[in-house]
Amino acid sequence: MVKLTAEIIQNSFQYINAVKDRELDLRGYKIPEVENLGATGDQFDTIDFSDNDIRKLDGFPYLKRLKCLLLNNNRIIRIGENLEEYIPNLESLILTGNQLEELGDIDVLSTLPNLTTLSLLHNPITAKPHYRLYIVHKFPNLRLLDFRKIRMKEKEEAKALFKSKKGKELQKEIVKRAKTFVPGANVPSIIKNAGLSEEHVKKIREAISNAGSLDEVERLQRLLQAGQIPGDDIATNGGPPVEQMEVENSN
Repeated sequence: MVKLTAEIIQNSFQYINAVKDRELDLRGYKIPEVENLGATGDQFDTIDFSDNDIRKLDGFPYLKRLKCLLLNNNRIIRIGENLEEYIPNLESLILTGNQLEELGDIDVLSTLPNLTTLSLLHNPITAKPHYRLYIVHKFPNLRLLDFRKIRMKEKEEAKALFKSKKGKELQKEIVKRAKTFVPGANVPSIIKNAGLSEEHVKKIREAISNAGSLDEVERLQRLLQAGQIPGDDIATNGGPPVEQMEVENSN
């Protein structure tokens, strides 16, 4: 992975794109997080972060000019709050090919006042019941969802559904299921309590950094709490590997 530095930003390809907007190309660096964008001087309408390793959408300075963010094929599982304070004029957000799982996880995007185009294709979220109607309901200013125009019929269906008793119950369930878990948040306390060596700490951080989903991160934390180090064949307390214990307990 490559840290996004001011030097990378200044040396990356910059051009006028097909719609006559000034674009910064930051594709394919394997950047793990958005940072140091103050080095752009707010000179770009579009920033392309496609094909990186970004896990959380946040870290923006105040970028008044920014209208379009391309984040195809990252590993985004969470979206930061209050983005409207930093990228208030964002119109298009392309999140195709990420790992967003719950409908409630994207509610924070509804505060972006100028958002009219959103793509969530190839995210687990698109398989949720009432996915498209929920987005239409939650984002009344949206015009394009997953590169399909939002029709008046869809708006009417969404309004009818979420005004109904069923729709209100559905919204409660969506909010309930929205993730509150922050990947790796309690790892420092686990490390401290386990009294692990520097080598083990390195293995833990590498395993969590490479985790592909929240379920995998949670599984890794269960291993740590049980004294099992990711990548080791036996538990630190002398017992069998936790994976083996879990299989035995399920039989």
